[in-house]
Amino acid sequence: MREHRHLRNVATLAYNPDLCTGCGMCGEVCPHAVFSIEDKKARVGDRDLCMECGACAKNCPFAAISVRPGVGCAWAILISEIKGREVPACG
Repeated sequence: MREHRHLRNVATLAYNPDLCTGCGMCGEVCPHAVFSIEDKKARVGDRDLCMECGACAKNCPFAAISVRPGVGCAWAILISEIKGREVPACG
C-alpha cells in the first residue's frame, strides 16, 4: 500500500524532546506511524505523513507534542490552489 503524503513541510506537528519520557503513547495512537521510540524518547520520522488528527497530542501525558488538529494546513493549501485563492501561511 502506498503511503499517504501531504504537502512537504506544512504539518503543524511540534515535538519537544525535553518533555518526552518515552511512554510510547504517540506511537500507539498515530495512524500513520510518524513516531517511534528510540533511546527512551519519541522520534519523529517523516513529518509529511502527519495528517494532523491530533491523536498524538491528545494522548501525550507530558505535553511534549502539539498539533493543530483538524483538516490541517495541507488541506487548506490544496483547496486554495484548486479554487485559485490566496495560499494561506502555515506559520
